[in-house]
Amino acid sequence: MPSIKITSGGYEFLAETHPDAPQTVEAFLKLLPYRQKIIHVRWSGEACWVPLGEFQLLRDDAPVGFENHTSHPSVGDVLFYPGPYSETEILLAYGSCCFASKMGQLAGNHFLTVVQGKENLRALGVKTLWEGAQEVLFELA
Repeated sequence: MPSIKITSGGYEFLAETHPDAPQTVEAFLKLLPYRQKIIHVRWSGEACWVPLGEFQLLRDDAPVGFENHTSHPSVGDVLFYPGPYSETEILLAYGSCCFASKMGQLAGNHFLTVVQGKENLRALGVKTLWEGAQEVLFELA
């Protein structure tokens, strides 16, 4: 499985794709390079997220569903939430996190795990909290 370089807020991270989320990984790889804005979460604790609204991650022309999903990501876990109870999003945990929205607890597909640069995740989270939205770039490493 390929590695993904994540660049945001002046920091670089290397993430490995998760073998237990093959549909999410396959669909996400087709988007690369993928550039968005990342903001701090409101309900989930110590994490940042990429709000995607009505966006649907597609695999073979069908929306990706749940696989390898969790509500309690570890530091460095990257989740994709496919909906439908809240908007579609990507979540990056930098500390204690229980994935949720104003609708309540959610679960997202754990499809990437940060394996290098993890020591800078908290700095990115704090920067995003206090300075606002940051550009984020996902690309093949």
